[in-house]
Amino acid sequence: MRRVHVVVRGLVQGVGYRWSTRIAAEQAGVSGWVRNRADGSVEAELEGEPAQVDAVLAWMAEGPPGGQVESVDVRDLATTESHGFTVR
Repeated sequence: MRRVHVVVRGLVQGVGYRWSTRIAAEQAGVSGWVRNRADGSVEAELEGEPAQVDAVLAWMAEGPPGGQVESVDVRDLATTESHGFTVR
């Protein structure tokens, strides 16, 4: 299992980024959460098999069609074996 904390910067609020991330995570079988931050970035935690997490991270680096990702910061965390994915 792999668990990561992610901060995505760019045009990532108001473009469906969080909801699209939830769909990408659910399709990949990844659990965790995603939320907007006051500074205009999006923050998430993802947990799943390494290949599944990597697939969602690759999607997050591109984002939805209306967005524009400038940077993605990823930090590994201890696993918790969480279940489900939520938009906060």
